[in-house]
Amino acid sequence: MTTTASLPTPAHQLSDPTPTTSDTTSSDVNYQGLPIPRGPVTASLSFYKAPEDGSPPHNYVEPLPGVPQRNWGDDWTKVELKDLRGQEQKFTLDNNAFDTYQNIKSGLDRDGFADDDAVKRVYYPEVEQLLMKNVQGAQRVLLFDHTIRRPTGNRNPVQRVHIDQTPFSAAERVKFHLPDEAEQLLQGRYRIINVWRPLNGPVMGSPLAVADSQTVRDGDLIPIEHRYPDRNGQTAAVAYNPGQKWYYWSGMTNEDRLLLKCFDSDENVGQWGRVPHTAFVDPRTPEGAVGRESIEVRALVFG
Repeated sequence: MTTTASLPTPAHQLSDPTPTTSDTTSSDVNYQGLPIPRGPVTASLSFYKAPEDGSPPHNYVEPLPGVPQRNWGDDWTKVELKDLRGQEQKFTLDNNAFDTYQNIKSGLDRDGFADDDAVKRVYYPEVEQLLMKNVQGAQRVLLFDHTIRRPTGNRNPVQRVHIDQTPFSAAERVKFHLPDEAEQLLQGRYRIINVWRPLNGPVMGSPLAVADSQTVRDGDLIPIEHRYPDRNGQTAAVAYNPGQKWYYWSGMTNEDRLLLKCFDSDENVGQWGRVPHTAFVDPRTPEGAVGRESIEVRALVFG
């Protein structure tokens, strides 16, 4: 039976945030009795390494027999990631290209996410409500796909710093999903926002890292031709620079939502309208911790 989601609470409006220290309290253990890593951590992230032959970078969404899936490499670099828990109020979609929400109930339990029809019937309206009520200026939302990641599935957490869209691919998304209205919609403000949450939180294995978009230079971003069987799109790889500031949200629960803005056509905030992100291995993850399960829903937001 479908239930109505309760009104979400912006994480920065909560009065009793979880402590950001690494001390273990009763709220800092998961259902297995394992300690949840908290506070800053240094971890290796995979950044962009250019193709050795100088050719334009590309990858195949569906690998071809005998052909490498991608032609660029990995530049593994150790970076410090600060914990968002307890300082969420410092970050917004317009200023940093990510935002946090807590205490969001869903009418779909963990097992329900195994059914794509149920995800679209129950969870999609909840995501649309979240975006319409909380994204400033939003007048219309179109959810165009989702990905569920499980350690035992065929879509594992992506351990590579990336951005899902580029300005080119964002416009192409509008044309692809709303061809009859695209000309008019592209004249107004449009954004692509991912809504990310765990399915078996609190997250301990493969947490998600995000960069403050204000600390990412345009020159750090490299368009990657994303080759589908029937069309080509673009994503962006990210080269490391020491000025980037990285964060993660410790112990994300099933009632937490992390919003990731991949593109914003508004020229006033568009330069901050893209958030690099990646899964990473937290060296503090306790032995025996379950692998992370998560869902990300991708949305076109107009207005």
